[in-house]
Amino acid sequence: MTRIIKIEPPLPALPKRKRVAAYARVSEEKGRLLNSLSAQISHYSAFIQNNAEWEYAGVYADSGETGTTADRAEFKRLIADCLGGKIDIVLTKSISRFARNTVDLLETVRQLKEIGVEIRFEKEGVNSLSGDGEFMLTLLSGVAQEESHTLSENTKWGIRRGFKQGKTNSFCIYGYKYKDGVCEIIEEQAAVIRRMYAEYIGGRSPREIARGLDADGIKSYTGIKFNSNSVRHILENERYTGDLLLQKTYVENHITHRDMVNKGELPMYRVENAHPAIISNETFQTAREMQKQRLAIKTPYASALTSKIKCGKCGKTYHRQSEFRVGGTFHTWKCWGRKNSKCDNAIIPEYVLKEHEIAAVIIAYENILIVDGVEIKWHR
Repeated sequence: MTRIIKIEPPLPALPKRKRVAAYARVSEEKGRLLNSLSAQISHYSAFIQNNAEWEYAGVYADSGETGTTADRAEFKRLIADCLGGKIDIVLTKSISRFARNTVDLLETVRQLKEIGVEIRFEKEGVNSLSGDGEFMLTLLSGVAQEESHTLSENTKWGIRRGFKQGKTNSFCIYGYKYKDGVCEIIEEQAAVIRRMYAEYIGGRSPREIARGLDADGIKSYTGIKFNSNSVRHILENERYTGDLLLQKTYVENHITHRDMVNKGELPMYRVENAHPAIISNETFQTAREMQKQRLAIKTPYASALTSKIKCGKCGKTYHRQSEFRVGGTFHTWKCWGRKNSKCDNAIIPEYVLKEHEIAAVIIAYENILIVDGVEIKWHR
């Protein structure tokens, strides 16, 4: 009896599900809140997971960043995952949410298109892999970029108009609180500011002041310890005199968003007695004059002595230090070995060294200097 075996055709393979991610962004410049970002994340998460042909690859979301630059952490992570073969399709609300810089947008789209990653822009109905996708993106992103420029110019106009009227667009500095249009002194912080100015005028450097504040457990506006830069910024800020100097910086353009120091490119406006003063104008000007003295500290004579004075006790090199006083600066040379009290050799006033023509190395012993082989005594 003939045996017949029926061979069933193989079942067709199920199509591979596309790995789909979404990109969301909320810009603070339009006053949107974090709950708007949460709503976008929830929407895209549900939308992707409800499609049986898609595999959920996550939602990448940036908050408070501008779309005119690609310097966004989640955006960068999204592109890296696309290039790493983890994503097939990217969903985003609109071109303006993805990027307003036409060049960066097209470069990103082309880069992903080469590896077959599709970007879908919901509002514009554009698919980056379609035949006319790049043409539409070029056209629409140009419009979005111009909208960004217009918004930026309108914002600048409003801020600069306020400057002309003596109004500041921000007031968030150590020593003050600003509430309901009223600026008030925080007395505890004001005492720290007065201490900084007094110590600086008394001869201490910003670094030494910062170390003293840290030793006393005094923190900065952000709750971290003071450093020399933050102390220096307070010593240079005219707002502590009660005055305002407006438009000291400006934004370069709506693409880079880089802050630039105003060196005459735009007008500046000074508003006197705009708020309560923490220090006097006289104290502020004294500190500024002393800062100029510090900047002029490096002299040809000091450079000529650098590395030439050797300690006769420990063998280390002497270095220059300066004591800043009202009306002048007093310079001395000190052995590096004195750090942590390891060497007690004498500190030499600079005027003693200036009395001699230096050609070679100096060896220092207490009140005796050996200059070019000649022993010279000086009074301490």
